Amino acid sequence: MSATLLPSAQWAQQEFAFAQLGDQRRHKRLVNIAEHLAAHPGGTLPQAFLDGAELKAAYRFFGQRGVSFDTVLAPHVERTRQACRQPGEYLLIEDTTLLDYSGHVAAQGLGRIGNGRGRGFELHSTLAVRVEGWTLEQQPEGTVVGLFGQQCDRPKPAPKPETPKQRFSRTRRSQIWAAAILAAGRPPAGSRWIYVADAESDFYEAMNINLQQGVDLVVRASHDRRLAEGAGHLRAVVSQGPVLGQMTVAVRARGGQPARQATVELRSARVNLDGPWRPSGWQAPLSDLGVVEVREIAPPADVPEPLHWLLLTTLPCATWALAQRVVGYYTARWWIEEYHKALKSGTGVESSQLEEADRLEGLIAILAVVATRLLSAKMLARSRPESQEAATSLGPLLLTVLEKKLGPPHPRWSNRNLIRAIARVGGFIGRKSDGEPGWQTIWRGWQRLSWMCEGANLIVDQKRCG
Repeated sequence: MSATLLPSAQWAQQEFAFAQLGDQRRHKRLVNIAEHLAAHPGGTLPQAFLDGAELKAAYRFFGQRGVSFDTVLAPHVERTRQACRQPGEYLLIEDTTLLDYSGHVAAQGLGRIGNGRGRGFELHSTLAVRVEGWTLEQQPEGTVVGLFGQQCDRPKPAPKPETPKQRFSRTRRSQIWAAAILAAGRPPAGSRWIYVADAESDFYEAMNINLQQGVDLVVRASHDRRLAEGAGHLRAVVSQGPVLGQMTVAVRARGGQPARQATVELRSARVNLDGPWRPSGWQAPLSDLGVVEVREIAPPADVPEPLHWLLLTTLPCATWALAQRVVGYYTARWWIEEYHKALKSGTGVESSQLEEADRLEGLIAILAVVATRLLSAKMLARSRPESQEAATSLGPLLLTVLEKKLGPPHPRWSNRNLIRAIARVGGFIGRKSDGEPGWQTIWRGWQRLSWMCEGANLIVDQKRCG
């Protein structure tokens, strides 16, 4: 069974027991805190600890020397990297999100986020997902392995004015991209790693790291790159190729626009990208990269900007089937957006009222791993709907409470009907037209069920005492 689906006590032991915190008592306290937060995700310690003494001990833990974001997260990252060294195909999906604590006026030491007026952290994550199979529409189905890497920073405004040489000599935010790949080294024989990222990762250093480490990549281009040896520019070259075929791509809701299905046509080419200038001189070209153009045809009249992607890749893409696969890999990038929703809506990471940034970082590290557990259950409901891993992990009490509330499942508890049942407790109606539940209803259902289970345990304890 995946580590993310173990019962909460066993899961916490496996994820955090090997943290190097300098004291065995801290190790035990970390495991205890992780177990409670996994059983009662909500972002605040009082929700996870009803016992006053344990709550005080948890508060003390985050203020102790040696307890930091990196030391708390390290054993989980190492477990994830070792799992990705097993034979198979793994997507290493990278993205950044902001954790906003602007409303927490008492918190000290936070960074400047957004437009510079917000206060909080910049969380950069590399999510590892094992590819288990493909649908007929060439969409990958996967299971969560864990966090391959994660950095929690407190951004500061860049010094201005500065020359290009000064900019490249100081530590820059762009250096976090592909840093986990560099730290992990090359994948072993039989294990294929594919780096997937949005347009923010379209710069020379990030792509070059992957090429040097033997990691494949699928990155969306952010601008019309110059080709090596004066061969023109990226857009013009790929647009001259023949149309390989048409397919449908799911476009997620954003910017006030609802989710929709876009019909696109694909073209592909092989290119050599010219190397950029750096203070050390002109860099070597990035040779023999594939590019897949994904262009929407006949978009709806109310769509302000038709879908248009240029996907840079090391993978073969000359045929219709291969180009479809590249698009499938890129659309899997949205799994990390689901991870961010699990972290914010599922674990309530932005709800904590800890008053020092150092202490908040330790809590964020635990909740970051709890979020992989929640995402794993939701993804299994889609990739393995009739299997029973999620039901096995949640324990008999929660299943009993669910059956008392909603009735027994038909014919048994499976990954899909369990997630939908939890969401129903949170207000999800479950009509055929509703689709699958979102994080808001899943989280509300989980929270209500947790309190129901607490009440059931108290009644049992009271009867025993009587």
